Amino acid sequence: MAVVSESMGSIDSTVHPAFEQLRSHRIDTLNVTVEEYRHKKTGARHLHLAADNDENVFFVALRTFPMDSTGVAHILEHTALCGSERFPVRDPFFMMIRRSLNTFMNAFTSSDWTAYPFASMNRKDFDNLLTVYLDSVFFSSLDPLDFAQEGHRLEFDTPNDPSTDLVYRGVVYNEMKGAMSSPTSQLWQNLSSHLFPTTTYHYNSGGEPDHIVDLSYEDLLDFYKRHYHPSNATFATYGNIPAHEHHERFEELALKRFDRLDIDLPVHDEKRLFSPVRVEQGYAVSDSEETANKTHIVVGWLLGHSFDLQENLEGQLLASVLLENSASPLMRALETTDIGHAPSPMCGIEDSNREMTFVCGIEGSEPEQQAALEALIEETLAKVVQDGVSEERLEAILHQLELHQREIAGDQFPYGLQLIMSAISPMIHGGDPVELLDLEPVLKTMRERIRDPQYVPDLIRRKLLENPHRVTLTLRPDDQLEHRRQEAIRQALAERRATLTDQEVQEIIERAQALEERQTRKDDDSILPKVDLSDVPLQLPEPEGRYDGESGAFLYARGTNGLVYEQIVVPVPNLSADELVLLPYYTTLIPEVGCGDLDYLSMQDRISAESGGISVSFSAKGKIDDVHELSGYLIFNGKALSRNRAALTRLLGDVFKGARFDEHERIRELVAQIRARREQAVTGSGHGLAMGAASQGISPGAWLSFRLGGLEAIRGSKVLDKELDDSAKLTDFCDRLASLHHKIQHQNNQFLLIAEEEHLEPMLADVKAFWKESSQQNAEAWRLHQSPFQVQQAWLTSTQVNFCAKAFPTVAVDHPDAAALTVLGGFLRNGYLHRAIREKGGAYGGGAGQDSVNGTFRFFSYRDPRLSETLDDFDQSLSWLMDEEHDAQELEESILGVISQLDRPRSPAGAARHAFHNYLFGRTPEQRSRFRERVLAVTLDDMRRVASTWLAPDKASIAVITSHDNRELVQNLGLDIQEL
Repeated sequence: MAVVSESMGSIDSTVHPAFEQLRSHRIDTLNVTVEEYRHKKTGARHLHLAADNDENVFFVALRTFPMDSTGVAHILEHTALCGSERFPVRDPFFMMIRRSLNTFMNAFTSSDWTAYPFASMNRKDFDNLLTVYLDSVFFSSLDPLDFAQEGHRLEFDTPNDPSTDLVYRGVVYNEMKGAMSSPTSQLWQNLSSHLFPTTTYHYNSGGEPDHIVDLSYEDLLDFYKRHYHPSNATFATYGNIPAHEHHERFEELALKRFDRLDIDLPVHDEKRLFSPVRVEQGYAVSDSEETANKTHIVVGWLLGHSFDLQENLEGQLLASVLLENSASPLMRALETTDIGHAPSPMCGIEDSNREMTFVCGIEGSEPEQQAALEALIEETLAKVVQDGVSEERLEAILHQLELHQREIAGDQFPYGLQLIMSAISPMIHGGDPVELLDLEPVLKTMRERIRDPQYVPDLIRRKLLENPHRVTLTLRPDDQLEHRRQEAIRQALAERRATLTDQEVQEIIERAQALEERQTRKDDDSILPKVDLSDVPLQLPEPEGRYDGESGAFLYARGTNGLVYEQIVVPVPNLSADELVLLPYYTTLIPEVGCGDLDYLSMQDRISAESGGISVSFSAKGKIDDVHELSGYLIFNGKALSRNRAALTRLLGDVFKGARFDEHERIRELVAQIRARREQAVTGSGHGLAMGAASQGISPGAWLSFRLGGLEAIRGSKVLDKELDDSAKLTDFCDRLASLHHKIQHQNNQFLLIAEEEHLEPMLADVKAFWKESSQQNAEAWRLHQSPFQVQQAWLTSTQVNFCAKAFPTVAVDHPDAAALTVLGGFLRNGYLHRAIREKGGAYGGGAGQDSVNGTFRFFSYRDPRLSETLDDFDQSLSWLMDEEHDAQELEESILGVISQLDRPRSPAGAARHAFHNYLFGRTPEQRSRFRERVLAVTLDDMRRVASTWLAPDKASIAVITSHDNRELVQNLGLDIQEL
């Protein structure tokens, strides 16, 4: 891009002499000033988002363009964090996680960039992390043993016994085996490889397991030298630390040691196809699985540049018009067709690459339906071109863009990092980051353009119907594919084993021994900077609300940047077991069905025009001193721009009072979608699902979580989806939902209102006016009785890796031992489990933690090549705790980790929601302060005492998720087989 150097705001006179300021631009809707700088010597760019926010964010990205699927960029991202020039210890990244009050620490490998971000609210901590990050990125050690650990290595199955089989091991190798077990991941990767036949996007930047083993250490070094240089770097920061202070640190810690380097990377547009391409490929399922109705069919188009704001917003507009909700014509066609069970999770626009892609399709189909799906899509697009799109619908879409831009997020991910992630793509690809952040002028232009009734039809015609760069991918299940793959690996390893010389055998054994020694070595961590307990604030302030007794509303004044948030809070009535199982279907379906006189299509349009979306959720927790006594609430939740506050109150109220469950075919379609989404959760959330299964018998809350959202819920949704093919059973299901809704409607509600101060009283008046005629009363209180039981289960599914969990019954949050158990989880992870399960075992992750909501302590592993050995490691960690000497520093690090989680910042609205729901479940400020004081006072003796008290081997429950190939193994371990 031609950098804009004229002032768009005030140019800072305190610019560091090593940098030049290119511009400053105020964006009032985001409450930030965007400042852009360039490092004079190297050409490195720096985007600073100046904001009145204590949560400061750092981010450095390198353009990385791998031209194969060996995962070189991904493995380098891991290995770069394993030691550096100034910090020559084995694992500074994970060490700093433990020595820090960070609110975010991670590293990302995208398709064409690699980034290293962190965030912290503590200035000392921020400076510490910056020192380590810059040294890791620009002066990494890249030890060959770290490459062997993090990337891949060849070892004997018993490392010191050459008579055993050769095997591949490595953290990224196993991570990608797990990631590529997901049909959705395979779908995206295969589609990309055909949409992008000649550019970096053709390849899997994370790495294909079969190709990862081809990467050499020398390849890694070459890639590092070519890509990890300031001239190829983009820095970004957010928060209240001034840019010139960042520059001083950047210069001193890294940049002064570099000169400008001309870096030639393969950055170019894809060569365009002149006719559509059709491809059919297989994905692995187990040989005991049904293959009927398991085919995915998607159609993808290559569009224009993602960094061209006009192209980008037209792509977003196109996707919203066609796919935003069930009233959108293409989404409606995909939901209602009998070609497949549900729209593909791939549906939408992908704008993170240099050139955008638009994708739509279905899952739960058959290969022979490919032509029928293409015809359906083309007919639907042609009809939209012919009929046009109403200006009201287009206004609703622009309304969503405006709301999305204004909303201050940050409950799951630091808000500043979200803004940086939005800006980084145009900076990497040559666009203008300010344009993409400051949408107000563009939205004004778009509002003028949509007045032309031919504007959107022309977009659909030009970008889709007349665009020949189109790929149709059919991904069909193959129950022999995994057997062929494993046999090929076994054969290749056997051939390699047969050709090994005695010297090569010895080298493999010696490398395994060297790696073992490196992994068990105690490094001098005193060279790393740290915060300590004296840096921990005594207590962070909490939002304070006020209560209106007349309406039952709680009001919180927060800086929400022009948005209002409203919740209807309904105590759960006494429910039967059958009604309880209906709850997750009820909460998912209610915003998706008709209401009053409006059918579901009209309701989708209304929701889009009047709000930023509505949702319903169910929340249940035990008392602070008794996990067996549950209380539960249904939360009807919505948000809107402040100008739509009255419409939001009516919308939520209408849904609560008038939701209909008589559109049977609509509900049938939605249940099929629920089943599909749940099935896809296993490969990404397998550790959580395994922990839920292991905990199911420990407390009523744990049982409820397993039953309504865990593995049993996934299995139940499969059964239900098949049952509802029977029209009588579908009618009965809908009738039961309507009956449950009637029961919920007659509860005595409370309300939560969050907005800027000037909007709260008008919101309260709206609530009082709407609900003044309501006469509600609480029914009999909900009770859930569940006797404790132990489980030893193995859940079988299609996966190349395992997820292991072990759970023990413990205590509620206000029990004196809860704090020590909470600290113990981090202590075991930091001191033993990380090394045993990830570094030595090759799993992507592993750890332990106390769940005081459900009174359970859980061990887990994630994307794990091992099974019984990991279960043994869980036990060995407790022996390590009891038998080894431990120093005070390890304890302090674990305490810091707990405090960091307690003090995690939230968005303005999120902090108010958190405070209110704490109140709702009896988590008072006094109780939370008591827990914090107990955490800070935990000793080594406390941890040993609670471990011996609560984590007795005979109290353990076990659950693993594994492949059908491991059936005999888990049976030999005494685990009950459960088919998922």
